[in-house]
Amino acid sequence: MLRMLKTQGVGTVVATPHFSASRESVVDFINRREASYNEIKPFLAENIPDVLLGAEVSFYDGVSRLENLELLCAGESRLLLIEMPVKKWSESSIREICNIACRGDITVVLAHIERYLNYQSKDAWRRLLDSGVLMQVNASFFNSIRTRRKAFSMLRQNILHFLGSDCHNLIHRPPQLHQTYSLIEKKMGTKFLSDFTEYHRAMLRVKNSDNQ
Repeated sequence: MLRMLKTQGVGTVVATPHFSASRESVVDFINRREASYNEIKPFLAENIPDVLLGAEVSFYDGVSRLENLELLCAGESRLLLIEMPVKKWSESSIREICNIACRGDITVVLAHIERYLNYQSKDAWRRLLDSGVLMQVNASFFNSIRTRRKAFSMLRQNILHFLGSDCHNLIHRPPQLHQTYSLIEKKMGTKFLSDFTEYHRAMLRVKNSDNQ
C-alpha cells in the first residue's frame, strides 16, 4: 500500500490504527503501535512515503477525560482523529467533542464524516465547526459519482479539511488518492490543490515537498 501511495504522488502517510479505550490503555496502544512500526521499518526506503504514527480514536461517552489522550495525535501535530458512531449524536456527545476541541492542546478531526451527514442536523455541524473541529472525508466521497457533487459543494464552503485514503488492502480497499486529487485539480484548479496540500503539511507539521 505504501508503494502504491508513492506512485500516486503521496509523500507522507498518517497511519491511523484503531484505538478503543475499552480494549487497552493509551500507553499499551502506543507500545503495540511502535512494535508494529518497527516490523516494517527495515522495508522503508526512498521509494516509500514518510510514515507518521497516529490513531483513529473510537468515540465513547467520557473520551474527553481519557488519560494521555493528547498522545494519540498524529506525529508531532495536535491533530486527533476521532471516529464517531454512525447514528444521530446526542447533545452530550456533541458537547464532549466541542470540549476536547476547546481545551487548547488538541485539534479534533472527525473521521469520514460522509458516513454521518444524514444523521446530524445543520446546527450540530455548525456548532462543531464553530468550536474548531475539522472534518475529514474518504477519497471515495469524491470518487463516487453519487456523492461527488455534494463533496465539491462542501469543499467550496470550506467544510472539508482533510482527505483520507481509507486503504486497508490492495484488493477491496486500495489507495485511490490519485483519482481524487486529479478531480480536485480539474474542478478547483492547480493553485487550490497546491494550497490545500500545503495546509495539510502545515497542520501535520511536516516539511515541504513536491508530493502530497
